[in-house]
Amino acid sequence: MKSSASIQVRAIAYVAFAAVMITGCGDTNMRESASNSNATVRLPGTANASANMAMDARLAPVALETDAHGGQLGKAGDRYAEITENPFLETLRAPLSTFSIDVDTASYANVRRFITDGQLPPKDAVRIEEMINYFDYEYPQPMGDVPFSVMTETASCPWNSQHQILKIGLQGKKVSLEQTPTANLVFLLDVSGSMNSPDKLPLLKSGLTMMVDQLKPNDRIAIVVYAGSSGLVLPSTPVSRKGDIIAALSGLEAGGSTNGGQGIELAYTVAANNFIPGGNNRVILATDGDFNVGAKSDDALVDLIEAKRKSGVFLSVLGFGRGNLNDSMMEKLSNKGNGHYAYIDSSDEARRALGTQVAGTLYTIAKDVKIQVEFNPAKVAGYRLIGYENRMLATEDFEDDKKDAGEIGAGHSVTALYEIVPAGVKVDNAGIELKYSEVREPKGAFTNEMATVKLRYKEPDQEVSKLLTIGVPDGSTDIEAASPNMKLAASVAQFGLLLRDSRYKGQAAFPSAASLARMAMGGDVQGSRGELLNLVERASKLTRNGRG
Repeated sequence: MKSSASIQVRAIAYVAFAAVMITGCGDTNMRESASNSNATVRLPGTANASANMAMDARLAPVALETDAHGGQLGKAGDRYAEITENPFLETLRAPLSTFSIDVDTASYANVRRFITDGQLPPKDAVRIEEMINYFDYEYPQPMGDVPFSVMTETASCPWNSQHQILKIGLQGKKVSLEQTPTANLVFLLDVSGSMNSPDKLPLLKSGLTMMVDQLKPNDRIAIVVYAGSSGLVLPSTPVSRKGDIIAALSGLEAGGSTNGGQGIELAYTVAANNFIPGGNNRVILATDGDFNVGAKSDDALVDLIEAKRKSGVFLSVLGFGRGNLNDSMMEKLSNKGNGHYAYIDSSDEARRALGTQVAGTLYTIAKDVKIQVEFNPAKVAGYRLIGYENRMLATEDFEDDKKDAGEIGAGHSVTALYEIVPAGVKVDNAGIELKYSEVREPKGAFTNEMATVKLRYKEPDQEVSKLLTIGVPDGSTDIEAASPNMKLAASVAQFGLLLRDSRYKGQAAFPSAASLARMAMGGDVQGSRGELLNLVERASKLTRNGRG
């Protein structure tokens, strides 16, 4: 005898299939695809093959070099957005540097996957800010009502002896899950044929099961799946009925093509129908990002996410797998959805992102966080922000509360590094000499400051920003005498410059990055710093052996 849950899922699957066939009957591509492939999607409770919904799907061809938007493709068809590195700027011409924070960590985990597999990553897979922000810097907790603490440090630059490094660190307030608002979560899960490998759907299911185990009994979870069409596998269900949720996850199987746009719309509809005022309303998209069917272009999907964000439903993205990983798309969606993008390459990473750090993944403590640094031209001749290329903002955006920016989750830390050219040292890419401008000494109390850091942020449920201002004292220590946090960040940055073969790498070298990683080891309770050292040493060998 079939269970009621099984009958319900089958009914939903057939309704979704019928909707696709009706709306797509005029689509020439869909009709043509019938003769090319016959894929099957199995949802929970549909073990009998004859009862599965048959879907006609034609897999999109995988480009070999660049995608339609100019992004870089990995060695087996992974897609990465092209990165044009931030240049050095002269302080006299551009004293203000403005950007949005970014707590994504996907790039580091993806780079680790490549190196572990015996390959160097494509250079555009290396986003240095995400590599730096992967690590826990153990910054002090914030005081009072401010949701994060801010600290700065300056040291000599390991890859250019004439330069310095300025580190700006933010630490989000740690919050236990018991203290977080009630959650209304919708798992939006890709069950297309491209997810049919051990490092994709099986890892997804085990990772989300870990997350469910951490949640409060009154939190709620719904499950939406998508392949050629989308369907509601599990209506919004309290975690007190954990067995039902885990059973629905366990029954998922992969097959068919990927209509991600249709799934996203359904997931947001489910989230809106179960919206909890003052709660944590969030869609969690888990996919390899291989959106190859459906009318929605990349830009249209991004526009959809931006519109839904305004409703108070946020989006987090979990990336899985290799070979057709659409990293570019997933980063865009998480950036526009007020969420976090993590790449899950192993059960250990799933345990980290969805277990020990689940509060940060789920609970936003500050949104639209922007940083603006004003450099003192009497102390700083020039500067370069390392990373954050796709998070740069115009100067006027800092004061504009309508301009979207990044979010900080509970317990998350954010670190930004500037390479500083001290006053009196030539800036490499200086522009035309100015006739009528000159550097003026700052007034009075500011003569001992090299910069001022301003931050704007909003409370998660507010639309008016708050301002923090911090002065950065002039002066620098030798990198070997700097804090373990500075050594760690400098090691990761140097590693990233080498992996990207950056034009700004100067005298960067793998032995130097490894040496800094050793000096930054500390207690290394999580083992992540030791892992970094291992990756630096392996990448050095791959470079020597020409394993690019």
